[in-house]
Amino acid sequence: MLMKKRPNRKSGEIIGALDIGTSKVCCLIAESAGRSGYRLLGFGHQRMRGIKAGVVVDPEKAERAVRAAVAQAERMAGLTLARVVVAVTCGRLKSEMFTARATVAGRTVARADTARVLSGGQSFAERGGRAIVQMTHAGWRLDARSGIGTPLGMTGSELSLPMHAVTVDEQPLGNLLHVVERCYLEAAGVVAAPFASAMAVTTPEERQQGVVCVDLGGGTTTLAAFAGGLFMYADGVPVGGGHISFDIARTLSTPLAEAERIKTLYGTLLSAFSDEREVITFPGVEENEGTQHETTKARLRTIVEPRIETVYGLVAEKLDGAGLSHLGEGRVVLTGGASQMVGLAEWWSSRTGAAVRVGRPRPLEGTDDSLCGPVFAAVTGLVSSAVSPSAGVAEHQRRAEPAQGYFGRLNGWIRESF
Repeated sequence: MLMKKRPNRKSGEIIGALDIGTSKVCCLIAESAGRSGYRLLGFGHQRMRGIKAGVVVDPEKAERAVRAAVAQAERMAGLTLARVVVAVTCGRLKSEMFTARATVAGRTVARADTARVLSGGQSFAERGGRAIVQMTHAGWRLDARSGIGTPLGMTGSELSLPMHAVTVDEQPLGNLLHVVERCYLEAAGVVAAPFASAMAVTTPEERQQGVVCVDLGGGTTTLAAFAGGLFMYADGVPVGGGHISFDIARTLSTPLAEAERIKTLYGTLLSAFSDEREVITFPGVEENEGTQHETTKARLRTIVEPRIETVYGLVAEKLDGAGLSHLGEGRVVLTGGASQMVGLAEWWSSRTGAAVRVGRPRPLEGTDDSLCGPVFAAVTGLVSSAVSPSAGVAEHQRRAEPAQGYFGRLNGWIRESF
């Protein structure tokens, strides 16, 4: 759902944002406040059911959770949503940079030539049954000339366009959008969740100098890389903060809800002399009520750290495979629910030597502190993506003909957005 810059939105225009994660679903409704940005109208979030690692596994449970979150936001806003922008992590997120070309043989470049380039780029990105989530570019090239805003009317031999596409497997994306449609909502567009998170918690200067944003969600960890102000890379791994809770529950033989509480209150990656003496009490999984068990903060760290080490290793492997290891060793912004674990930024920095911080989304007008935590980065970033001209986000316009669904509108979107 992005590409060209748009004029500033009119005051009073409404945007709905929907982040369907493994552990939670968030719906945010905002109103354009003109040049001052957006103001919050409504917000809802519910515990998610029916989603595993970002993929729909039980449509009915997923639908109920989405409906509840949307209804909560609508009640607060005092309106009914019709369209939403959806964050996507499902379907083996893949990021790819390539150049589409067409020969013009000395003629004046016409719209038919730009259409051929775009069509070729779209076909290349969609090969192997992939669906385009986002597609951006840094400017047209005509022979040796680069960074051209529009090549129409210019003469040359070869027209080309360096492109960056984020794609997913079509079926998982279709299942996710079907859940949205069953809630009587139109998917106005989709945004790669790591991009949305990064737009919420990184600064324009960081994206210019080079930064990697790592969002540690409940069931997945996603990453987005920027350099020179351009969106360079996005990916994800099916491991998140929920796996830390499972590790604690299994190792300590305690209920999962209790493991989540222990992780939130006592989870740390910093060591202290008092950790061996600081005792944590918790119930066991046995049926005897009142039975309490004990562990120490030091032992808890030995449970937490291996899983964090796994996440770090997978992220480093992804960046290395994309040839972007230097960005991960320069500046990293951590966000998402699990990023709030004490000492995580320091621990990550000790592994890479990078400048690492925990990122919180910049608040919309009318947002209180409770909605500015890292756990809400993606849903806030959906709005940030739509607002920022530098993000290159374009809308899917509602057509006059009968509804075609997201995939039916994709071809028109590609051509309209460049």
